Amino acid sequence: VLAQCGRGLGQGGTGLGGLLRTVGAGTDHLCRRRECCGRDPGPSRTGAGIPGRQGGMSMKILILNGSPRPNGNTAAMVRAYAEGASEAGHTVHIVNVCQKKIAGCLACEYCHTKGGGKCIQQDDMQEVYPLLEEAEMIVLASPIYYHSFSGQLQCAINRIYALDKPKKLRKAALILSSGSDLVYSGAIFEYQNSFLQYLHLEDCGMFAAHGEENQSPELLERLRAAGRNLKD
Repeated sequence: VLAQCGRGLGQGGTGLGGLLRTVGAGTDHLCRRRECCGRDPGPSRTGAGIPGRQGGMSMKILILNGSPRPNGNTAAMVRAYAEGASEAGHTVHIVNVCQKKIAGCLACEYCHTKGGGKCIQQDDMQEVYPLLEEAEMIVLASPIYYHSFSGQLQCAINRIYALDKPKKLRKAALILSSGSDLVYSGAIFEYQNSFLQYLHLEDCGMFAAHGEENQSPELLERLRAAGRNLKD
């Protein structure tokens, strides 16, 4: 299934069919930009950005990959989406959070008191904060574990609290992989409420695959096309 989120979770079941409208290791870097979203009709390693093939203004995209499998289904979807966005001229940073040491939020409120927006925990999330502060679009990518994101990705998401609302973020997208198509409700709820509503981000789509759809040539080409169609 390749789909874009509707405005709500809908009625009844939790499968993508009832929820969505169809649309078109380290920190890896791909690059640059073009113009968002299919809605318009007409650091595991740290590397340097790779210039995109097309000119124009560049949108900075941060992808948080929550899969622990470097060559798994989620990683394949992320690579395809990033390749398309790179071809369109965007700058893409992929952070494989499962290869990082990112602890959960301590709820100590240091970041909102003495810290002045800085988290007290000196772990690998400190590498992610500068990317968050510069990103104009965030992409959450994860396998589905117990109807929601992986635990490693959830820790990284919770730690965004230190920044509250990253000032340059304007857009978001969601990439999910699973065995069944009836397991997405938890991830969709958090994406819609925490990112689209609380952070006031523009929805650039939700892309999901289950079972034999995973890593199929058709799926990966659609993800590349979705990346190419992103507009600033």
